[in-house]
Amino acid sequence: MPVKVAAEWLNSCSGCEIAILNLGETLLEVLPHLEFVHIPVLMDHKYFGQTGEGDLHHLDIPKATVGIITGGIRNKEHLEVAEAMRRSCDIIIALGTCATHGGIPALINLWDNQALLERYYRTSETTDPHADPQDPVLPPILERTYALDEKIKVDLLLQGCPPHPDLIGEAIMALLEGRAPNLPVKSVCDTCPTIREGKGRLKKLHRFTRNAHFDPNKPLNEMHCLLEQGFQCLGPVTRGGCAGLSGEGPQCLRARVPCQGCYGPVQKDGNQLLDYLNALASNGIELSSLADRTTLLEFSGAHGLLQRKQARGR
Repeated sequence: MPVKVAAEWLNSCSGCEIAILNLGETLLEVLPHLEFVHIPVLMDHKYFGQTGEGDLHHLDIPKATVGIITGGIRNKEHLEVAEAMRRSCDIIIALGTCATHGGIPALINLWDNQALLERYYRTSETTDPHADPQDPVLPPILERTYALDEKIKVDLLLQGCPPHPDLIGEAIMALLEGRAPNLPVKSVCDTCPTIREGKGRLKKLHRFTRNAHFDPNKPLNEMHCLLEQGFQCLGPVTRGGCAGLSGEGPQCLRARVPCQGCYGPVQKDGNQLLDYLNALASNGIELSSLADRTTLLEFSGAHGLLQRKQARGR
């Protein structure tokens, strides 16, 4: 009997849904064993009935064994949908770093809502000044962007921006086979084959404004570690998995650029900023040489890790 699946997207870009399609032949193998009862990205389903009227006064999401949710929670509608999915689904999977740790949208947590609206509707160079939209034109926004597990219980985290199709496929197959998924747990550094000389050789970091030193005709395992070349690479504090289950080197490093941290912290409750500062300090690297500490939480600013900037004069 097929496993019933419900899927929802909240504060997201649909990149995780594209990653599901990128399963390719694996998707064709598992589809006969899945029954999608709710998936707005593919088929229309009115939350309050087809006309929005009648006897329905609550979100109507069909019962399902598995609920897949992408994106974090930014407004009241996101929260209501997430809570309805939790009530309707036995298992909730947070798919993608936006759902697991806030992702890029959580950078807004550096500013309060009034600063956001002021910039978006009145001071942007490409926007004619306009009043703030009011409910019911737009759902009321919450005070900040939340990761999914800050508001509802989550059973499985699949990090990545987006998660590699291999990891999504492994999670689905594990579900169908009744076992725990075999997902990466090491850091990007632990899966990176670049050459390292050891601690104590580097004193300062610099921006990635010039190419790293490497021979384009040689494989990744013959390139010197980018962090030891002085580039701000987040490999030591970022969960591995961007190369899937292939065993190849991390995606950014294969392109000869530093890891940007898109898979979030190595540990579920990790703090990439704090962990990175500790790693640099233990290696004798001057913390003042960091170009922008905020970017260390570029993908993991939920869970209260990114604090609002104080306006000048306060």
